[in-house]
Amino acid sequence: LEGKIREGTPFLGICLGMQLLFEESQESEKVKGLGVIPGEVKRFDSRGLTVPHMGWNRVELRDVPAEKKGLFKGIRDKTYFYFAHSYYCFPSDKKLIFASTPYGVDFASCLNKDNIWAVQFHPEKSQKEGLKFFDNFLKLS
Repeated sequence: LEGKIREGTPFLGICLGMQLLFEESQESEKVKGLGVIPGEVKRFDSRGLTVPHMGWNRVELRDVPAEKKGLFKGIRDKTYFYFAHSYYCFPSDKKLIFASTPYGVDFASCLNKDNIWAVQFHPEKSQKEGLKFFDNFLKLS
């Protein structure tokens, strides 16, 4: 997998597939991630929050050029997608954050680095908007 990603094959990581791209995770501190994206995966602070974070929440697109918004073509900013997770990604390079979601902290809910797209939400559980998201990824690939 890592070799294919580095070769430039389009990649879409969903939920755990996003988290595995990072160097390390608080979920399993002795196990290293793929290290494709520098940074770490952190656990939500459960004080005042329900953890795991499950349910619908909005995805807020960052200020990115129109030509880079292809994955969200036809999807409005702050659209609700379905989430189910206890950990969130914290990239070292904040420029990789394509979209964020508020839940105790503003966490990275979509990342983009070259041929890599990764989302913390579940498009497959996000009804019409999730299908549109998959359709856009297939068109970009």
